[in-house]
Amino acid sequence: MPLPDIKKVREIIKTALAEDIGSGDITTNHIFSPTEIASAKIIAKDTCVISGLPVAKEVFKILDKKCTWRAKYKDGSKVKAYKVVATVSGRARAILSGERTALNFLSRMSGIATLTNKFVNKVRKKAIEIFDTRKTSPGLRILEKYAVKCGGGKNHRMGLYDMVIIKDNHIRLCKKRRIPIVHILDSFKGAVTRGTKIEFEAQNLRDVELALQSDVDIIMLDNMEYKTLKRAVKIIRKSKKDVLIEISGGITLKNVERIANLKPDIISVGGITHSIPAIDFSLEIV
Repeated sequence: MPLPDIKKVREIIKTALAEDIGSGDITTNHIFSPTEIASAKIIAKDTCVISGLPVAKEVFKILDKKCTWRAKYKDGSKVKAYKVVATVSGRARAILSGERTALNFLSRMSGIATLTNKFVNKVRKKAIEIFDTRKTSPGLRILEKYAVKCGGGKNHRMGLYDMVIIKDNHIRLCKKRRIPIVHILDSFKGAVTRGTKIEFEAQNLRDVELALQSDVDIIMLDNMEYKTLKRAVKIIRKSKKDVLIEISGGITLKNVERIANLKPDIISVGGITHSIPAIDFSLEIV
């Protein structure tokens, strides 16, 4: 799976390296000369769905463009614990100074891919898609959303610029200004680029009815109790409108199958990027 935007990825990596190396790796640079050569292997300490191997490669290539990198797996592959996932050979300074940055990317991205894959497997038989949200680490969104895809999930909007979502605070402020929600929804017709999806976040059944009065593409049922969700889905399906149903809010591995039984089109899960257990990797000189 190719990285989404290699130029942006390299900038992210350079920022991470600058944070860690700063003015120089005083330990490594004191012990080893600039011409010292070394080889190392990277090991997955946990069973996982791996993500971030091309990122780790770029870490070492930025520090030593002549280094040799060999990945044993492709991103999105399932890897058993204690398997060697990649090897790298080149300048010792580059390998030792880039070690932690490379492993940090692998650790977080593989954690996201692994957790995403667990959600995907829970609903696989229901033909429902698991989507991420914008609840990502600042500056790392393109990598974390890439990791979601490695785990079999799908990306929701990348940012505020590529999709319209009228959320709860938009609605509250409009009500405070006494602007009818239906007018707001209708105002987007012709105001956004053709093909731009319009989504409405419904907090209750009244919001669902309002959304159905306009031509929205997606109705998000957000943080509703199960009984209310069931009624909301029934209302939308009964309307016969060509609209997707998204359920979001409080989705966990324990309740996702029950939510899937309601047969929405999309289940979005913030936890796959904001509450992930990291996967442990190590780098060993050989």
